[in-house]
Amino acid sequence: MKTEFGAHKLIEFSNGVYITETVVNTWLIIILLVVVSIILTRKMKLIPDGKQSAAEILVGLMNSLVGSSMGKDKLRYTPYMGTLMIYLVVANLWGLTGLRAPTADLNTTFALSLLTFVMIHGFAIKKKGPFGWFKDTFLSPVALMAPLNMISEVATPVSLAFRLFGNITGGMIIMSLIYGALGSIFSSFLPIPIFMAAIPAVLHAYFDVFAGVLQAFIFTMLTMVFVSMSLDD
Repeated sequence: MKTEFGAHKLIEFSNGVYITETVVNTWLIIILLVVVSIILTRKMKLIPDGKQSAAEILVGLMNSLVGSSMGKDKLRYTPYMGTLMIYLVVANLWGLTGLRAPTADLNTTFALSLLTFVMIHGFAIKKKGPFGWFKDTFLSPVALMAPLNMISEVATPVSLAFRLFGNITGGMIIMSLIYGALGSIFSSFLPIPIFMAAIPAVLHAYFDVFAGVLQAFIFTMLTMVFVSMSLDD
């Protein structure tokens, strides 16, 4: 299991351009999500069948989550928030396939946090205008707070990126150490293969499944809260 920080080069061309493991895994996830989306929404009926019901339940849950977190007037943001959460859940769980989770690469988490940053300020400028946005963001409650407000705004994408990256990478490192320790212990003193699978399975349930889903939920919720706050008068 690879636990190094940063991008892992898979293919490097002579002109210095290269394709990383993160890019390949991200495209695999995108293809998987597109195929599943097509299957769930293909030949939709007035009376839904099993797969259509699953898609409608998922959409209903995201509408409810966005409505309760951002307000009923902001349901237009549901498609992005739903896509973000679904992608993060799959990306965080991708390590269970034996491949590296894209969110264990700081480039991925920073890219996602920058999207949140652009949404926060882009939608605020669109609603309040440049002067209203600048006043509410940097000169509130008084102009003397401008330096601290600027630091706070810059800290938002940084904290989002490192929170997600740290939790996913930390889980990978812990599981890698556990596999190494179990390999040494059971191969030397208790060579029973079942323990080599049973013990990590329980830990994977927490570090990969529970923590992965939780971090996807937290990142999406923070995005909704920050965007909603920027749009409030």
